[in-house]
Amino acid sequence: MISYFQEPFTNDEQATLLQYVSNVDEPVFMLTHLPQATAAALFARYSRSPKSLRRLLLDEFLTEGDRIHESDAGDAVGMERATDLFRRVLSDYGDDSVAQLAMVQIACEQVSQLLAKQLEWGRLAAYLEQSTRYIPYTDKPNGSYRYVRDGAVISSPAGEQYVAAMDKLFDTYSAILPELRTHLEHAVPEAEDAKARSVAIRALALDIARALLPAGTVSNVGICATPQALEQMVYRLRAHPLPEAKYYGDRIAASLTATIPSFVSRIARPERGGAWQEYLADRDDAVRKAASAFDAPQAPLGEGPSIRLVDWDPDGEARVLAGSLYSASARSFDGLLADMRELDAERTRELFQTVTGERRNRRHRPGRGFEYTSYTFDCISDFGAFRDLQRHRMLTIQWQKLTPAFGYDVPQEVVAIGWEQAWRDAVGQAEKAYEALVDAGLPEQAQYCVTLGHKMRYSMQLNAREALHMIELRTSPQGHASYRRICQAMFDEIANTAKHRNIAEAMKFVGMEDVHLPRYHEAVRSGHDHAAVPAGEKE
Repeated sequence: MISYFQEPFTNDEQATLLQYVSNVDEPVFMLTHLPQATAAALFARYSRSPKSLRRLLLDEFLTEGDRIHESDAGDAVGMERATDLFRRVLSDYGDDSVAQLAMVQIACEQVSQLLAKQLEWGRLAAYLEQSTRYIPYTDKPNGSYRYVRDGAVISSPAGEQYVAAMDKLFDTYSAILPELRTHLEHAVPEAEDAKARSVAIRALALDIARALLPAGTVSNVGICATPQALEQMVYRLRAHPLPEAKYYGDRIAASLTATIPSFVSRIARPERGGAWQEYLADRDDAVRKAASAFDAPQAPLGEGPSIRLVDWDPDGEARVLAGSLYSASARSFDGLLADMRELDAERTRELFQTVTGERRNRRHRPGRGFEYTSYTFDCISDFGAFRDLQRHRMLTIQWQKLTPAFGYDVPQEVVAIGWEQAWRDAVGQAEKAYEALVDAGLPEQAQYCVTLGHKMRYSMQLNAREALHMIELRTSPQGHASYRRICQAMFDEIANTAKHRNIAEAMKFVGMEDVHLPRYHEAVRSGHDHAAVPAGEKE
């Protein structure tokens, strides 16, 4: 039994506290009905006070007026104290950790697929994006398809060509969807649950057709992040060369300033936020100029993705074992590492089974010892697959600008229904619009014309623990065929190129089977809900 000192409070204090905390007599409790700014300031003060949190709330944050409020009337509770604390600690002293103590929910609507990836760059945030895999983009709000209409693009000499090309892509997408569904109804084997089969076929048709959607397709992104993360997002967006990014950076800054001004006061200060944005813009511009000296012509690829393991540690498995045993040992890391290097293959395999544990499902993951070795992959795949892989934030992923140069694949189902030429005509028109926008001096906006089916180049660096998580998740049967192939190739590279076969063996739930109907079992499990998001879409 743990001994806990129960702090004494008067009856009036208890009544007041119970408006803002979940209990007054336990060592664990939650804050309730407090503004985000007050809760964050309370925690910031907590770190430098000998008082308990409940006593601190009573003594320093609740005024006499607050003490008689009903629990649903606390919008301004403690705000005067919080505002003063943030002004001194965050703005004047630069103690950034204070800006990590609150969470903000913000929605960015009608953003391009390009901008969505920039919004989702930060690791310390949660994102939810409107899916091209579950929502058909066949509607025309205000009489137009859902794609970006950048003012500079529309008014440029290539403006009419851009609109015509985008409309052609969406027209073809809209026409091909019902044809794909009809084809799949006949081509896909029958299943026990007919309704789940129908839901899965609808999702598969959207999966296939989405490769025709352009990067200018607009989507909605929900973000849950700390003020610190959002402040960094504003700086990144304002420094980005894409005009749409700057526009949304300004809108996010305005929303933050209107709702949580105490947290983001540095954004408007030239010597703080202004200098930060200038640094990012200057640095990125210098990097682009330096990289241009090493550019080489890009050439179209053959069919499918290209996934190459370009860097790894030959000693990686020994490092994983040393890292896994370290916390339970009294040895130095280098001592353990030397021992692991001397083990024979059989003993190494036995130890890997021990540190991996008995994994009953893919959510049972080995410990942090698997983070002691890393892999770097150079990848060329379709933009649609990249969009899903980019959402894994426990890895380092960097990507190059979108271009039609690497080519695209026409899905075999589209060939089967006789729509290959229509597909190529629409994509070809978009590629010409891309070139026209580049010639018009709008290379950033030209990327809007590149489709989700076009191939792009990116690099991923990740440790073995994250590789296990991502490869198992993204090869699950309900996953998109495109990123399933990528992660299957990564698994093969780890096992056979790096020859880290014990690490590969720890990945017990890699899906290597050919899946005819990706979402069928998930549709059965979710009760045929066509809007249900399968596990393969989440981190």
